[in-house]
Amino acid sequence: MPAYFNPQGSIRKAPHSPSRDTTRQRIKFSDDRVCKSHLLNCCPHDVLSGTRMDLGECLKVHDLALRADYEIASKEQDFFFELDAMDHLQSFIADCDRRTEVAKKRLAETQEEISAEVAAKAERVHELNEEIGKLLAKVEQLGAEGNVEESQKVMDEVEKARAKKREAEEVYRNSMPASSFQQQKLRVCEVCSAYLGLHDNDRRLADHFGGKLHLGFIEIREKLEELKRVVAEKQEKRNQERLKRREEREREEREKLRRSRSREHRRHRSRSMSRERKRRTRSKSREKRHRHRSRSSSRSRSRSHQRSGHSSRDRSRERSRRRSSKERFRDQDLASRDRDRSSRDRSPRDRDRKDKKRSYESANGRSEDRRSSEEREAGEI
Repeated sequence: MPAYFNPQGSIRKAPHSPSRDTTRQRIKFSDDRVCKSHLLNCCPHDVLSGTRMDLGECLKVHDLALRADYEIASKEQDFFFELDAMDHLQSFIADCDRRTEVAKKRLAETQEEISAEVAAKAERVHELNEEIGKLLAKVEQLGAEGNVEESQKVMDEVEKARAKKREAEEVYRNSMPASSFQQQKLRVCEVCSAYLGLHDNDRRLADHFGGKLHLGFIEIREKLEELKRVVAEKQEKRNQERLKRREEREREEREKLRRSRSREHRRHRSRSMSRERKRRTRSKSREKRHRHRSRSSSRSRSRSHQRSGHSSRDRSRERSRRRSSKERFRDQDLASRDRDRSSRDRSPRDRDRKDKKRSYESANGRSEDRRSSEEREAGEI
């Protein structure tokens, strides 16, 4: 039979059906058409195969190569297929429990009613039968493994359980009429929903409790409990991771909000500082302009005062100069007139005296002019 590579890289033999061969070539273990219970080695179709409760072929794809691919990939990534397998097993076990209840009701309808005390005694016999059957199955398993000493110890427990069973059967037989005792002999197994006889021998009990059907149901129920535990742990882990991620997102959002507020605060502060700097600059410029105006006005006033002082002094000097020049001209005119008059009227001796007098007066006038000019210069300074 030819071999080929599947999409996950495993080599497996092609099935007999060409159409099925083509379908399996295209699928991966993560495909919805693949049985997840088969990948986890707990599909009831595989576990109960060959028993009287054989379920036949599973509706989904079973392939050992896909299981090997999954086992390799699951070491690096969690695919959470346990949830799908748990749902599958829960549905199967629920159907079995419903069948068990139906079988119990059927037995209650066909068998005569007994008192509670007698029912308890019969239940005690059934419990001892179940214990003996489980112990015998364990003895066979230990013997197959070669553990002779442990197997002998378990056989001692079996003998003790058999003695208890004989006593329980005697008590139960004495409490029931002979006709009723033969009728009350069946019960339903709580594990696999099979019928058990009250008077079954040890071989029959060992075959039942050590059989593939009973052990298969035990395996399925134990696997279901394990899957429930694993799913609960993974869900708790996922919830914690989800909560952690949400807290991280909230922390990042708070950090972003804090940063945005900080940026807004810095922006507002920078704006306030810029406005304050502008206000201070405008205030300084106004003060500078005011001082400049004050200085300019004071300089202009001082200049105007100086100009007014200079102009007043200049005008006073000009007036005094004009007055002095007018007086000189008048005096000179008068003197010239007097000289002419005296030259005409007086003698040469008198003329000489008058000339001396004019020279003296002119000398006095120049000295006065010099003193007035010095006084003006001192006033200007």
